[in-house]
Amino acid sequence: MSKTMTRLLGAAAFCVAGTAIAQPPTEAPLPGLPASVLPPTLPWSGASEKLVVGKDDPWITPAEQAGFSITPRYAEVTAWLKRLDAASPLISLETFGRTGEGRDMLLVRASKGGPGKPVVLVQAGIHAGEIDGKDAGLMLLRDIALRGKDSLLDKVDLVFVPVYNIDGHEKMSRWNFPALRGPAEKGYVGNSRNINLNRDYAKADAPESRAMIGLLRRLDPILYVDCHVSDGFDMQYDITFTYAGWGRYAYHRATADWLQGRFGPSVTAALEKAGHVPTIYPSPIDTREPTKGIRQAPEGPRYSTGYGDFIGVPTVLVENHMMKPYRQRVLGTYVLLEAALKLAGQDAGAIAQAKASDRASRPAEMLTRWKPAAQPIGWVERFKGIAFDTYVSPASGRREQKWLGRPVDWRMPIIGQEPVETVRLPRAWWIPAGQAEVIDRLTLHGIRYEVLDAPRTLTLDRARLVDPQSMPVRDARIPLDTKLRHEAVTETLPVGTVRVQADQPLGLLAAALLEPESQDSFLAWGFFPEILAAPSGAEDFVRAPIAEALLAADAQLRAEFEAKLAADATFAADGDARLDWLSARLPDRSPYHHLYPVLREN
Repeated sequence: MSKTMTRLLGAAAFCVAGTAIAQPPTEAPLPGLPASVLPPTLPWSGASEKLVVGKDDPWITPAEQAGFSITPRYAEVTAWLKRLDAASPLISLETFGRTGEGRDMLLVRASKGGPGKPVVLVQAGIHAGEIDGKDAGLMLLRDIALRGKDSLLDKVDLVFVPVYNIDGHEKMSRWNFPALRGPAEKGYVGNSRNINLNRDYAKADAPESRAMIGLLRRLDPILYVDCHVSDGFDMQYDITFTYAGWGRYAYHRATADWLQGRFGPSVTAALEKAGHVPTIYPSPIDTREPTKGIRQAPEGPRYSTGYGDFIGVPTVLVENHMMKPYRQRVLGTYVLLEAALKLAGQDAGAIAQAKASDRASRPAEMLTRWKPAAQPIGWVERFKGIAFDTYVSPASGRREQKWLGRPVDWRMPIIGQEPVETVRLPRAWWIPAGQAEVIDRLTLHGIRYEVLDAPRTLTLDRARLVDPQSMPVRDARIPLDTKLRHEAVTETLPVGTVRVQADQPLGLLAAALLEPESQDSFLAWGFFPEILAAPSGAEDFVRAPIAEALLAADAQLRAEFEAKLAADATFAADGDARLDWLSARLPDRSPYHHLYPVLREN
């Protein structure tokens, strides 16, 4: 580290319960830059402030000790939790996976014991700079273990993952998540391969994702809470939360109805009583003009909430408001988690029934494309916003927002979605034995399949790619965008071919992964690069007469070819391009080229 960086980031350390905590930086990161470029914050006080213990308390958390100016490193978190584990029979620690850089993934179980108790699973730091849930969870665990809140465990166990993206968490910098008002240094959004783990549930490329999917299958929680911090625009609300498809567009209605009918009102009441200003997470259509409205849309299984919907687990996304002080956000998260535990205990039977109902359902169709609705589907009559002005920035050369810290009310439209494309689910999907990467993901997710032990001849539906386009790299994948043409084919499937039946509890998840039109399909995520490779060619003295025969035999193709020659002089003058164009239209030219290898049994 350079002397300049040491000067900027370095500071003395002090000890909390035997653990060294780095002091927050005190200097601006660039000469002349103010300590904060964030807009004014609203004054706040609430009953939840009583949750913070005194400076002399032996069980003060690192964040509390530092006045919530910092968040502790992973080693400090682990040391603090090991001490709590040693002090309380209610607390136990275990690892459930390893990160890409080899760090153990830690979970904390808070339990009074007893067989078969349902589990509430809470995770923090999937985006490692959005770390409110970690410090709130440490405070709540302390109060459950040592301060009289153990009744929260009478009917449920709490399993808490303090940091999901540990490798990203340890890449702390004041430049990460600069719009968040604290802590001083924050972790990075991606893991060690720069994979966004909250886009990885479906494709499961990261070891952290694979570990979490395994944990979800093992625990099968009655409630899954994923703690984040929002981006977007300034507003008065401090603690916001939502569910898959904002509840409205969820596929599994029983769990979605419980979330909307029970979780939302209960948690909102608890937060308001504690002095917070909660609402359903307002995802803006346009952050520069927030009054254009709030977006509500379907969700695929790449996200925690979407994945929870597809597997029938009630899942909550907590999105604290980025510009509220870290202390306020952590306290609000504590209140939300405590309220969630109470409610889950009260409603454990109802939630179990909702999960069973959803898993017994067998949707016949799946929405794959949608667009914003032409008219609002509702209105927020008095949205608690913040006033802003604009100015011309010499850096951007355009008008930029300047939030003024003054409360205003807006009338906000809610913009829903209209279906564009829906697929009808087949009876089953057939996957070649050689597609090991795909079959591995099915096994990981717990999707049932059978393996063919004798050849079978069937008439099946095959999808052919039309004008496929590779998209920019995202999360260690090269996604694919393509049109599709379906055709009936008769195939003899060899021994080892895998059959995935749609009639199963995870049939909808299988559809999201295997239907080629799905935005979260393995095809869309680029799992089949081999089908984009051009088939092997031949010498021109062979290609030319084959192409001539094709033109002579197919009048429609001949007309298309002549039209292209007339319309494109460059093409007409390029002999190779002409032969390539015609060769690409030969029937059965390749068993791979532009053919989706997963077949559908209708």
